[in-house]
Amino acid sequence: KTMLCVLDHSSGRFEEAVRVTVTSLPVPMFSRNTISVWSILKKCIGLELSKITMPIVFNEPLSFLQRITEYMEHIYLINRACSLPDSIERMKAVAAFAVSAVASQWDRTGKPFNPLLGETYELTREEHGFRLVSEQVSHHPPISAFHAESLVGDFVFHGSIYPKLKFWGKSVEAEPKGTITLELLKHNEAYTWSNPYCCVHNIILGKLWIEQYGTVEIVNHSTGDKCVLNFKPCGMFGKELHKVEGYIQDKSKKKCCIIYGKWTECMWSVDPQSYEAHKKSEKKGENRKQKQEEQKAGQNDDADDMPEVQETVCVVPGSTLLWRIDSRPAHSATMYNFTNFAMSLNELEPGMEAILAPTDCRFRPDIRAMENGRMDDASREKERLEEKQRAARKDRSKSDKEWSTRWFGNGTNPYTGLQDWLYTGGYFDRHYQDLPDIY
Repeated sequence: KTMLCVLDHSSGRFEEAVRVTVTSLPVPMFSRNTISVWSILKKCIGLELSKITMPIVFNEPLSFLQRITEYMEHIYLINRACSLPDSIERMKAVAAFAVSAVASQWDRTGKPFNPLLGETYELTREEHGFRLVSEQVSHHPPISAFHAESLVGDFVFHGSIYPKLKFWGKSVEAEPKGTITLELLKHNEAYTWSNPYCCVHNIILGKLWIEQYGTVEIVNHSTGDKCVLNFKPCGMFGKELHKVEGYIQDKSKKKCCIIYGKWTECMWSVDPQSYEAHKKSEKKGENRKQKQEEQKAGQNDDADDMPEVQETVCVVPGSTLLWRIDSRPAHSATMYNFTNFAMSLNELEPGMEAILAPTDCRFRPDIRAMENGRMDDASREKERLEEKQRAARKDRSKSDKEWSTRWFGNGTNPYTGLQDWLYTGGYFDRHYQDLPDIY
């Protein structure tokens, strides 16, 4: 859902006027079936794909700045954490939020557009109580910085993301880089974590499918509580596909609860004793089943077939539901597998042209053309924008000028001690006179 908004000039915010339901894009997605992927990618094995120019047919009509804004789809989990009096309960809500942040990637095999240097995106949702601004602060390496804040002073959520994409023959892997920070201001707490690895299988042959894997550690820097989440690789027989399993421990390293579920479906919490008892009884039956599967297993060199998905999580008695994914709109499969939230991110609503920064993604002509199904125009515009960016970089090098970011500064994350890009303020003052002409 999205909002039809009017501008309140005194506050610089959009105010709700009419509710509009967005369930589809202007046109269905372009078919990729006629494109020879191998002819493009065969020279890229082992290379970082951010330096390779890819045909527009592999894209989805969103910028990466809009893609990371999808963290906010399940903002109610942050609001829940703000309202809870117990730190372990707050960690459960934060852990569910960290998992939900990658849920929109399920079946999203299109590549978001690389943001241009200086590109921005803002999203204000009065009904959910937050506003967000992001900026592309570096081109090589590509770094996207974002800052979201509660409209009533409950939280600040920020980070800088620079995923490294590599092609490995059958698959493309995204290595997570960058720190995500959530500050619950009323509790004087700060949490930090990084995203799991993401892999898109069957780039050359077969049905595309996605898995997330790796260990995600969420640290509460105020209490010493920690949550360790293991995004499991699917394994040889696919039993672990989409599974997430982990635990929360307090500062004395005592396990307080187990968290489990699937990043594509739901997450639950339960006490450690109940979980272990359930796993022991479950394991006896699985051992017999696995021996039968091993006898039937065969090798497939042509494609990494996606394992059969078990649609439901086996819920341990006594568990508490932390989060469940929302259903997608009816035509999602023909709309790049977008969620309802993603469908609304490129909407340019009446009155917004007068208030948005001219560098906002919604004004990008290549993304807009692709969304409207004009693929040839989109390809030409993408090439023009990339050439314009290269020419601007050459001009700066001739005059010894360095690129200056507008809304974010390079600094040190106060909680991790690592390099980070931090919001310097001022975006919502709406003074946009000196922004670069990037489109």
